[in-house]
Amino acid sequence: MNRYLFLFVLFIPFAAAAQGVVPVDRIVAVVNKEVITATELSDAVAAAQRQLRRQKTPLPEQSLLERQMLERLIIDKAQLQLARDKGIRVDELQLDRAVQRVAQSNNLSLADFRSALERDGVPFQAWREELREQIVLTRVREREVDDRIQVSDTEIDLFLAELQAKPDTRVEYQISHILVRVPEQASPERVEAARARAQKALAAARAGADFASLAASYSDAPDALQGGALGWRRHDRLPELFAGALAAMAPGAASEVLRSPAGFHVLKLADRRGAALDAAPVVQTRMRHILIRAGESMSEGEALRRLNDLRSRIVSGSADFAEMARVHSGDATAARGGELDWVYLGDTVPEFERAYQDLKVGEISQPVRTPFGYHLIQVLERRSADMSPERRRLQARQALRERKADEAYQEWLRQLRDQIYVELRLEER
Repeated sequence: MNRYLFLFVLFIPFAAAAQGVVPVDRIVAVVNKEVITATELSDAVAAAQRQLRRQKTPLPEQSLLERQMLERLIIDKAQLQLARDKGIRVDELQLDRAVQRVAQSNNLSLADFRSALERDGVPFQAWREELREQIVLTRVREREVDDRIQVSDTEIDLFLAELQAKPDTRVEYQISHILVRVPEQASPERVEAARARAQKALAAARAGADFASLAASYSDAPDALQGGALGWRRHDRLPELFAGALAAMAPGAASEVLRSPAGFHVLKLADRRGAALDAAPVVQTRMRHILIRAGESMSEGEALRRLNDLRSRIVSGSADFAEMARVHSGDATAARGGELDWVYLGDTVPEFERAYQDLKVGEISQPVRTPFGYHLIQVLERRSADMSPERRRLQARQALRERKADEAYQEWLRQLRDQIYVELRLEER
């Protein structure tokens, strides 16, 4: 699911107070020197329930979901406090652009999008601030976790040797997971309680319970409300703990309870597929593009209108693509008619890659939105090419970074949770 589309779905059922009885506000948790109120928790639970209904996921028990959402609020508040301390912020212009992207992801104008929110009882400004927080959380992860992941040359050498030793196929798995987090210095009793919780989730999964509902009920991972879905993951880009377990599993099966530094995991394998060996020729694409950037001098709507006009002129034959790129493109490639060098899969941002992969040679795309702006893309040529040793090492480095990323993030969240002061008052009715 598109990240911004997810944000729209998640926050559309804001403000339960607009749809029912306003709860008596009280403190349900203290996080360092800040509090979480019963109203905040009620809103979060209502949002989670609405999201699960949209996904047609059976709702967990109210008490289980309430505890899960309270823990989510605690972790989010701790990260936002850290962001303030580190000076991580989202200014108004950045937020305006993000709001535009959410509206466009839902095929709505900004005015229609705002009306849709208000029809569902969602105050636009409150939703906007929630979006700001989600962007801040993403930036915290990038700065505190992703940017600090290191991959050594020795690790790359071992990784490539492992690939050569298994020359049959490269397998991909479609998986979901449940994580029961364990504090770093947990007592044996606390560890066993977490293990028992994971075992309970596993037993329910093997008895036929809906795994997405179990993830919402039991998982401490950030993707719990998405059913714990990790999507398709390549074997070589998974943590070794996961890859080893999945290799022996059949589609539809749930793993044994797995132990990592972050806690206990249960995996559900939905499907698997084989991909061709890395040594086979790979496809390269040569293309050109025109980039129109939105900003202070040009709105998102104006950028899109301008690009649609350029496309109509080029397709009708009244204008030349290369000449339009030289005159109008805001990219460094404008001087050479928008032409890019030969690219491999993975060289461009995902939105751009998905668009050009769907094009036939000579075909011109509809406007494509990426973090850089709006693009028109024309594929000029495709070819098969052997991968250079340097390219192999680059791909190996990327694979190892992905393998480490989720594990490192979960470990970082666990450490952050251990470091903060938390006082729970949920039972004080």
